[in-house]
Amino acid sequence: MRPRVSVQDSALRNGNFSLQINPVRSEDAGLYEALVAYDTEVQSCQVELGVITVTISPSSPVVENEPLLLSCNSSHRASLVETRWFHNGRPVPTSGTFCSLHGALSILRPATSDAGSWRCQLRYSDNEIISATYNLRILGFDGPTNSVVYAAAGSAAD
Repeated sequence: MRPRVSVQDSALRNGNFSLQINPVRSEDAGLYEALVAYDTEVQSCQVELGVITVTISPSSPVVENEPLLLSCNSSHRASLVETRWFHNGRPVPTSGTFCSLHGALSILRPATSDAGSWRCQLRYSDNEIISATYNLRILGFDGPTNSVVYAAAGSAAD
């Protein structure tokens, strides 16, 4: 996993044996065990790392009016019960231009107003709730809805 992992040598003297992984990848999910030997004593601890990913198809940036699919997946082993989506902190209604499928959200005609923070929230049969955020960029025209713009003679027009 090098060079993505590190242990702070200075923290070891204080009893901190933390492992830092940056960036975390899907394949990093699993059980981690630390064994620490000091004189004749051996201490161990186990930590399970769960990973959640949000992916987009086609890959970002998305072009306005071209359909896209946001997918949310987790390494959690229980059965997925519910997926909820939020755009800029507000719940997304799964009707009309948004269609929710098992862990995924289809946006049929994305507009520039759909850019921003998208969060998926997964609820599992063991009542575990996991969420992740994706910052969506959309390329498109974000101007007046009317294609005619008036400007006074002698002034600047944008």
